[in-house]
Amino acid sequence: MPVKNPRQCRLALEDGTVFEGTAFGALGTRTGEVVFNTSLTGYQEILTDPSYCRQIVTMTSPHIGNYGVNLEDEESAGPQVAGFVAREVATRFSNHRAECSLGEYLERHGVIGIEGIDTRALTRRLRVAGSMRGVITTEEPDPVRCVAMAREAEPMLGADLVAEVAPTDVSEWTRGLVGGVESPDASPPRRVVAIDCGTKRNILRHVVSRTGPVTVVPPTYSVGEILDLQPDGILVSNGPGDPSAVHATIETLRGLIGRVPIFGICLGHQMLALALGASSFKLKFGHRGANQPVRNLATGRVEITSQNHGFAIDPQSLEKSGGVVTHTNLNDQTLEGFSHSEYPLFAVQYHPEASPGPHDATYLFDCFTEMMSTRRPPTHGLERPHALR
Repeated sequence: MPVKNPRQCRLALEDGTVFEGTAFGALGTRTGEVVFNTSLTGYQEILTDPSYCRQIVTMTSPHIGNYGVNLEDEESAGPQVAGFVAREVATRFSNHRAECSLGEYLERHGVIGIEGIDTRALTRRLRVAGSMRGVITTEEPDPVRCVAMAREAEPMLGADLVAEVAPTDVSEWTRGLVGGVESPDASPPRRVVAIDCGTKRNILRHVVSRTGPVTVVPPTYSVGEILDLQPDGILVSNGPGDPSAVHATIETLRGLIGRVPIFGICLGHQMLALALGASSFKLKFGHRGANQPVRNLATGRVEITSQNHGFAIDPQSLEKSGGVVTHTNLNDQTLEGFSHSEYPLFAVQYHPEASPGPHDATYLFDCFTEMMSTRRPPTHGLERPHALR
């Protein structure tokens, strides 16, 4: 009689599809929204991005883990994903900075991974049918029960997940970029308050390198508490879940608009638009990867961007609220950035701190410092600083 493989693993989708493979990392059972990411590298940044809370992430690149894991490249205190899916995981890694293998890292943090499945077939199914609820398990051998567990998982639509990844206390972030910033013009110190809905550390590094220390506050902070800090500018960070469900933070932003310059990133982009009166909708399978082309409408330039979001803002509803579209996605023409005709604010749907271009979008942090100086809407069209043209 054959011996049961203790690391046999299953990934089941709510549509009844079941994939069988081998577990790497931890053992157990987790549910979440199954999505795919088209990045060739950056798996550690993906794993530790709080925006992936309660998501089972599939990497479309067939070979993952070849450069191992190191603690310096974490975007948060550890992995945030519900599960991780790969075609083949490297058991041997090669990188002078690596401290352990990908499998060891996931096991240490209790994250279940599955390898040996046809990730092309899985990605195609998600593209055709859309992102789906799923379960990843080493414990449940019955495929029928696995599918039932997937269908019982909480849907992403309507989910407020910010509280699961956001801080509860105020802190000061002082670490900037190693080697300085790309902009040649040094900015005077500015007092920036970051509303942390699940921010990535590299966002804070970019801001600190241009403004000085950043005060990081929870998303539950009120308008009065934020204004008491006397900020020159406010950064609204990325984060997980449905933006329309984060009611308290949207109300706070509504009270801050027009009083302090505001820069929103990803979930911050969405919540800022909702605070203006725009509406959001769920994308079929989202934008997740480091190769998303975005056009800057003012300059005509195309930026290669890193993205991770499953929701988008309706541009027509935004324009009715005074918003001005500044960036669009060249793949599906969805909204990627906006400013305002009256208020000192702007936001982008993608991650300007990431490096797929490698520095196509970092000029946006310089736009933020400029807006804090002028306290006027970014009428310059969000153009690149001269050194990046």
